[in-house]
Amino acid sequence: MLSHEHPHRRLNPLTGEWVLVSPHRARRPWQGQVEKVPPETRPAYDPSCYLCPGNTRAGGAQNPDYPGTFVFDNDFAALYPEVPQAGVEEDELFVARTEPGIARVICFSPRHDLTLPEMPVEAIRRVVDVWTEQYAELGARPDIGHVQIFENKGAIMGCSNPHPHGQIWAQATLPDLPARELACQRRYFERHGHTLLGDYLARELDRDERIVCANDHFVALVPFWAVWPFETLVISRRPVPDLTALDDDEKTALADLLKRLTTRYDNLFEVSFPYSAGLHQAPTDGRPHPEWHLHMHFYPPLLRSATVKKFMVGYEMLGMPQRDLTPEAAAARLRALSETHYSVCAA
Repeated sequence: MLSHEHPHRRLNPLTGEWVLVSPHRARRPWQGQVEKVPPETRPAYDPSCYLCPGNTRAGGAQNPDYPGTFVFDNDFAALYPEVPQAGVEEDELFVARTEPGIARVICFSPRHDLTLPEMPVEAIRRVVDVWTEQYAELGARPDIGHVQIFENKGAIMGCSNPHPHGQIWAQATLPDLPARELACQRRYFERHGHTLLGDYLARELDRDERIVCANDHFVALVPFWAVWPFETLVISRRPVPDLTALDDDEKTALADLLKRLTTRYDNLFEVSFPYSAGLHQAPTDGRPHPEWHLHMHFYPPLLRSATVKKFMVGYEMLGMPQRDLTPEAAAARLRALSETHYSVCAA
């Protein structure tokens, strides 16, 4: 029987990729610097912030005095729709094609000093509603085949502005990771007649060793194949392909779970916990996707403290992903944390 104390590999059935787990390395002494990071304080409104209500953005447009969420086309978009069809295909070694798309920014709140865990569930529900509307609107376009909704939180995750916001990149073709997930989910569905994540979630609920938090409609867990130290996966209990298939209770439940999960992240090291997170929904290619099961990934880099981070270097760049802290240990730590934000406790 496999021992979780010995080096071993774990398969990610969503992508077909493997991760090396080396739990004994978690016991090695840390001689690097570990500091207590002072809490970040920001004003509710920052006149220099290009995302605050009423302010002028870097591209010259002025934001409205928005009271809730606010969506606009990215002033410095990575994708734009008016791209002439062109490419390079001299032979199989030199291939390139233009890629049309749309990039948007979603401000979660007019408050400059908030993040998702500090927002009430009702406000997060409005964010979920906007995600749903944007996926439906952009996905209905004939030139869009995939809609990626995501959030980069924290400067170390490449977030250039601390104002609470996320992004949408919608493009013509399916990106590599969703394409791999689509292929794996489709093969599983064709063999079993059930969604891969539906069956996986049932097994995780039975085992109850990697569950972080849950409600009637969503579950947050550390996946068996997690790469990042405190990586989590949010899965809908009902196998739906995208946000538009959720009813009102399920959308509120998603907002509730996001607040509870991200609060745990902040409480882990008592900092505004950085991460990259994103929804994976069915392709918007006009075809049915019964194999696709709505889920959301959270990839946080913090390992031992607010100053000790996980980086993909050396073996991971040249061989395969590797982790020291087992997913079971990470889930136990997250599960044990309070759902009251540490800033409230300290007040």
